[in-house]
Amino acid sequence: MKSILSMFCLCGVLFFASSCEKDEGKLPNIAFKTGGIYTSASKIVALGDTIVVGISASKSEDKDVLKTFDVSRSYDGGANVSVLNQTLTGTEADAFEGDIKITARNTPGTEKFLFTVINRDGLKNTIDLTLTVQ
Repeated sequence: MKSILSMFCLCGVLFFASSCEKDEGKLPNIAFKTGGIYTSASKIVALGDTIVVGISASKSEDKDVLKTFDVSRSYDGGANVSVLNQTLTGTEADAFEGDIKITARNTPGTEKFLFTVINRDGLKNTIDLTLTVQ
């Protein structure tokens, strides 16, 4: 009788464990700052122009703090290369604000920028903009 009861309990535990779904988590929040001095969308710029891109990012779940902010650039459809990688600590782990000054190259073409925030669980959220340099 004792072994039947043990087997019943074990089956119940296995059923309960298998029915639980893993929490996939929510992506961290990231958005462009708008208005004033900020460029928040793709645009045409002159050779060597300087723009300012403002970023606002925040955690989307209490325990999933922000860990990393990264900016990468690619030229004319080429490979992305990280140009800024920042570890977020302290209050930045809850909410991050940053202004990035970008100077367009002195050659006509396209420059694509990816702005990525990564949380504690490794979940990434990315926004992008493209400069067409003429």
